[in-house]
Amino acid sequence: MSKPPIRVTVWGEYRHEKKNPKVAALYPGGMHETIAAFLRKQKKLQVQTATLDEPDHGLSQETLKNTDVLVWWGHMAHGEVRQEIVEHAFSRVQEGMGLIALHSAHYSKLFKRLMGTTCSLKWRESTDKERLWNLRPGHPITQGIGDYFEIPMEEMYGEPFGIPEPEELIFISWFTGGEVFRSGATWYRGNGKIFYFRPGHETYPTYHLPLVQKVITNAVFWAHTPTSVLDSCPNVPPLETLPEDPEKNTRPQEGFR
Repeated sequence: MSKPPIRVTVWGEYRHEKKNPKVAALYPGGMHETIAAFLRKQKKLQVQTATLDEPDHGLSQETLKNTDVLVWWGHMAHGEVRQEIVEHAFSRVQEGMGLIALHSAHYSKLFKRLMGTTCSLKWRESTDKERLWNLRPGHPITQGIGDYFEIPMEEMYGEPFGIPEPEELIFISWFTGGEVFRSGATWYRGNGKIFYFRPGHETYPTYHLPLVQKVITNAVFWAHTPTSVLDSCPNVPPLETLPEDPEKNTRPQEGFR
């Protein structure tokens, strides 16, 4: 019997594409649709999209319940994401939903909630080339990636990056201006897997690059866990017969007056 497809939701603000003609030219259907399009080429993935201005930001409890891996891109409207939606997504990660946080999603409410830190960094939008060094050649996320790959022009992110120590550091980037950055890292929260991947500024064609697409695709498969574990704190009976607890014996002891 064949396994059911991995259910992926690609979430994007879909704001820059409506306001900036340069971004609209690069991503006419939105960055979320560009990402969804290359993921849909994988027969084992079932991909849908959601955006900020949809009801419940496109992330109703039912949608999140039926999402195995959530891919998140946000930038100019982090503050508009309602906290209750963040909490529902946070709970789903704890249960086992994977999260792929892309580029400026480092400052999203959801990523910061999961990290528990500032997630702050240095940045510069200029003419930097980015060289991403593959630190874990045997990792599922880096399959098909060589020792390094380059992005001709990208926004610079620089250290210090206010994140907790990664479980696994996958990529480190070097920029033409001399900065370095932990540009690919994983964490585990509850039963869920998280991967942060740095590239993807909206004014550059980053998500059209084959190796960037390869990393994100690999990450979706890596982040998927086959089962969800719902949060509960039940009171359970013992499996074996327990000796009587004298502190719970209310009968008067012999000689007690």
